[in-house]
Amino acid sequence: MAVGGVGTSLLLMAGIVAAVGLCRRFARRRLRFHRRLCTFLLEMFSTFQICACTNELCLLGNVEPNPHTALTLTYGFTVLHGLTLTGSTCNPCGIFQPKRAGGILAEMSGLKIAAQCVAALLARVFMRFIWSLELAEPHYGALSEGCSNPIQTTEMQAFCIELLFSVVFQLAILRMESVNPKYRVHLVALLITMLVYAGGNLTGAIFNPALAFSLHANCFYDRFLSYSLVYWLAPSLGAILVAFIWDEILPQLS
Repeated sequence: MAVGGVGTSLLLMAGIVAAVGLCRRFARRRLRFHRRLCTFLLEMFSTFQICACTNELCLLGNVEPNPHTALTLTYGFTVLHGLTLTGSTCNPCGIFQPKRAGGILAEMSGLKIAAQCVAALLARVFMRFIWSLELAEPHYGALSEGCSNPIQTTEMQAFCIELLFSVVFQLAILRMESVNPKYRVHLVALLITMLVYAGGNLTGAIFNPALAFSLHANCFYDRFLSYSLVYWLAPSLGAILVAFIWDEILPQLS
C-alpha cells in the first residue's frame, strides 16, 4: 500500500475529528438549555467519530510493517479519542458501569444508547459514501468486500473472548477513575492496543456493540444470531458481570 494512500486516510480521519469537535462545541454552546437534545447530540457525535475512524483504520490493517503500524495507529487514535471526547461513553456497555449508572437516569441512559446506535449507522453510511469516491488506495474495492468475517475461531471461543475482553476493559476503566486524566488516557489506549494485539486476529477485539455493528453490518445481516451473540450479548454480559462484581463482591472483600 502506498504511503500516499495512508496519508490520505490519516487526513480523512483528522478531518472527521476536527468536524466532530466543532459540532460538539456548537451543541454545548447553543443547546446547553436543552439537556436531552444536547446529551443526545454529544453522544451521537462522539460515537460517530470513533466508528468512522475505526472503519477507516480497518482498511489500514495490512499496512507494512504489520502489525506494528496497525497497533501504533490504534494506540494513537485511541489517545486522540480520549482527549477530544471527554465525558462521552461511546459504548452501550459503558452505561452499566456502577459509577455512571448511579448518576444517570434510566431515561438518559436510553437516550445515550439510542444516540450510539444512530451514530453507528450514520458512520457506516458516511464511510461507505467516502469509500465510493475512491480518494485513496485503501478505498479501492472496499465496498465490494461484503462481510469481512472477523470471527476467525469457533463461535463459543469468540463469545468467550469478547466477554473476557469486556470484563477486563470495564474493570480497568473503573480502577482508573482515580488516575490523573492526562495519564489515564494513555493507560486506556495501551490497554485497548494490548487487547487488539491479543485477540484482534480472532474476533477483532471490539467489545463495543455499537462499534461492532458499524464495522460489520453486513455480517449481522448474513449471520445475525451468531454475530449478535458474540458482539452484542457477550460484551453486555461482561459489563453486567463487572457491575455485579464491583457492587456486590468487592465491597465484601474490602
